[in-house]
Amino acid sequence: MFYPLFKRAIDFVVAIIGLVFCSVIYIPVAIAIKLDSNGPVIFGQERVGQKRRVFTCYKFRTMYTTVSDNKYKPTISDDRVTRAGRILRRWSLDELPQFWNMLRGDMSLVGPRPELDEFVSNYEDWQYRRFETKPGLTGWWQVNGRKQPMYDYIHEDIYYVDHQSMLLDIKIILRTLAAIFSGRGAI
Repeated sequence: MFYPLFKRAIDFVVAIIGLVFCSVIYIPVAIAIKLDSNGPVIFGQERVGQKRRVFTCYKFRTMYTTVSDNKYKPTISDDRVTRAGRILRRWSLDELPQFWNMLRGDMSLVGPRPELDEFVSNYEDWQYRRFETKPGLTGWWQVNGRKQPMYDYIHEDIYYVDHQSMLLDIKIILRTLAAIFSGRGAI
């Protein structure tokens, strides 16, 4: 099938371009994170990807290091988020290190978000379908109501699994770019 090969080629090229872009802003972002709070610049977290394979998902750190494991998805206004983290999240810059995950093949540009294992362990059988494809840096859920509760967005992820195509990926990418450039964030 042509689509998976084309998608992997696009992921590889976008990851290389993304990593080059990330290298240009890495120093200012790293300085901002270090001046704002103690701790590492890059945060790695175990996530569940395609075929329920666990991998380390990378992000710029946006929370204080004294915060315990997340029991819910933090928001931009969450008091656990640093000042620099609020800015990084607003413009989705915290996600840029995931280009490394794309280059390695753990993630794709478009697909369901990689999930925390603590949530996966509570899935019902029908929800495991979201792992039939690689997780993405952006996806159908992110561009269609990112504030939805976990059980609602799984329907969005499964919609993507059932309808994935180059045309749908392009639509998601364009909507993601519009959300990022408007400051609403999408990834």
